[in-house]
Amino acid sequence: MRADRGEVILEIPARADYLVVARQVVAAAASVEPTMRDERIDDLRVAVSEATTNAIEAHADLSSDERIVIRCNLADDRIEVEVIDRGPGFDEAPAAEVHDPTHPDRLEWERGLGIPLMRELADETEIRSGEGGTAVRLTVYAPGGRRGSAER
Repeated sequence: MRADRGEVILEIPARADYLVVARQVVAAAASVEPTMRDERIDDLRVAVSEATTNAIEAHADLSSDERIVIRCNLADDRIEVEVIDRGPGFDEAPAAEVHDPTHPDRLEWERGLGIPLMRELADETEIRSGEGGTAVRLTVYAPGGRRGSAER
């Protein structure tokens, strides 16, 4: 782990037993912001856990030994966390249709709520995929920040 000018960078092996480390580091970094409420830090921790789980699964599918990178950027009004993996990514549109969390048969599906959960818990969610991998950026604003985090 490395910290530099409001940024914390964590590299973890792509194994599920490192999820707790990712959650703890993100929560510790977020708690540095004095106006960030505990509930919002918990939301961010869960969203990061979902993104990191997806990254671990992407690496497992590739049989990759490369590490997953988690970057926490701390600003006055927000915390941005980026989870970066080497997986090939995916097309979000079909996934959103197939895994609609309000679908009456939702309990029949074991997977597919990670992205909707990230979108619900973070104020902003951006997913970028390309040949070099996938990056998920999650942003949570402090109360009074740019986007309505104060209402959560």
